[in-house]
Amino acid sequence: MLGAFMKYRSLRCRVLPLVAIVLVASMLAAASRSPIHVDTPAVSQEAIASIRQSADRVDQLLLHRWTEKGIEPAAIADDSTVLRRIWMSLAGTVPSLEEIRRFESDREPDRLDRWLDALLHDRRSSEYLAKRLARSFIGNEGGQFIVFRRDRFTSWLSEQLHLRTPYDRVVREMVATQGLWTGEPAVNFVTQAAVDGRIDENKLAGRVSRAMLGQRIDCAQCHNHPFASYTQSQFEGLAACFAQARLSPVGVEDDPRRVLTLDIPATSIATSIEADRDSPAMMSSLHRAVAPGVPFGREWMPTEGTSRENLAGWITHPVNRRFERAVANRAWGIAFGRPWHEPVDDLPNPLESPSESDLLDLLGADFRAHHCDYSRLLAVICSTRAFRLASTHPGLESADSVDRIENAWAVFPLTRLLPDQMIGAMVQAGVLETIDRHSHLFTRTVRFFREIDFVREYGDAEEGQGGNQPATIPQALVRMNGKLSRELIGANAFTSSGRISSMSHDDHSRIETVFLVCLTRRPTAAEEEAILPLFTESLGKNRSLAVEDLFWTLTNSPEFCWNH
Repeated sequence: MLGAFMKYRSLRCRVLPLVAIVLVASMLAAASRSPIHVDTPAVSQEAIASIRQSADRVDQLLLHRWTEKGIEPAAIADDSTVLRRIWMSLAGTVPSLEEIRRFESDREPDRLDRWLDALLHDRRSSEYLAKRLARSFIGNEGGQFIVFRRDRFTSWLSEQLHLRTPYDRVVREMVATQGLWTGEPAVNFVTQAAVDGRIDENKLAGRVSRAMLGQRIDCAQCHNHPFASYTQSQFEGLAACFAQARLSPVGVEDDPRRVLTLDIPATSIATSIEADRDSPAMMSSLHRAVAPGVPFGREWMPTEGTSRENLAGWITHPVNRRFERAVANRAWGIAFGRPWHEPVDDLPNPLESPSESDLLDLLGADFRAHHCDYSRLLAVICSTRAFRLASTHPGLESADSVDRIENAWAVFPLTRLLPDQMIGAMVQAGVLETIDRHSHLFTRTVRFFREIDFVREYGDAEEGQGGNQPATIPQALVRMNGKLSRELIGANAFTSSGRISSMSHDDHSRIETVFLVCLTRRPTAAEEEAILPLFTESLGKNRSLAVEDLFWTLTNSPEFCWNH
């Protein structure tokens, strides 16, 4: 880290005037913010007790798992580490310096629980979670021009999460809503499968099975797989549920006269009817109609309404445990950086009856019992002992025991930040005030376009959860010396590095504040002892350059780039 600290001096660039304007606007807006940035978060004790009770049941399940395997779990992480972990997992950024100061001044014993609840009520959380969930619902593709509006879908999903609309209702709207993609944003779940003015039923069937049920039934689209439990005819029935949907001048609508018809090459049945394979009649195609159907639990499917409405009712039916298990698995993946079961869209079939030893059954049942409240599900997961364990463990020193400890969830897993988490952390670390919906519109607009540029260069995440592989060389170079990095690190009157260098009363305070802004912790005695001479000796009295170098070093360190 210290070698990189000194090498940065050759890469240093000045901040562009545009960024200065943006940050001035941000500071002016911060002066008129609502009192929410002054008061400590408040939540009812009843809500905390309910979440704690659910988390305790998960803790008991994991404790039994650790005892059975003879594994001692890692120690509990300190509160600052858990705070950063919560912010990174649920808001895709690090807490601001003003939030860290307020958190440290909160001396109540349940402060983590209250701050967790406050973040889940914050727009930053719903906006970030909507982006994460949208990847599974509508993918990363651009979609057909005009009829698909990703921004409208993501904004609608964010609003539903913020209002705590029951998650099963959100899913039903995505699957069954009719209307224009701008006026009824949920419709974009369907229009993302539009190709040349026609809705691709197969794509929607695959998306439903993977994103909403955690099942890869689309592998049966072309043929019966010898090892899969689903058949081609079952996939065809699921696809037929979308056959009524069509694009019209008024948006997506359902025509009850429409059915899914499939071509059957006559040559495939020539042998059975002992006909001439070479005759023109046999080389033509026959057609067959496919009735809407589902691969399991046919008795759960309603019989009144459109095919899509009936499918939506079947997906979210209270007895369909695949739905709640898939939701719980993805939520666990958002919190921990990797899901309980991988791949996230290929869960094993559940047992006939819920099992008390199955974490997905446990979380899924609790999710149902509390009206499919997605935010509460995340709160339960983030309140568990497993989520608040340290990322270090004595057993990790032995290569033979790493998998054993990590698979038992006896240590918090290390995962590399996703691109949107990386950009969120970099932008927030670049200023001292909280960047949220109270920030100036200009600030948020510039951040929006900066994120697009950064992700385009850095690379977007594929559908699924984080990863444990290091960044590629091009990604590291973008982070180290990209345009955004240069703008955020340059010291002036409005950036973190400039304000820290000019406002701090001594070098100890400067070093400590940079660590808080970047890593949400203070430096260790050894770190400060190694860095302090670089302030006093190598860089003389030019403290702003020293702060820039330290800022660059920390934002490019593994500790900043990984969730821990």
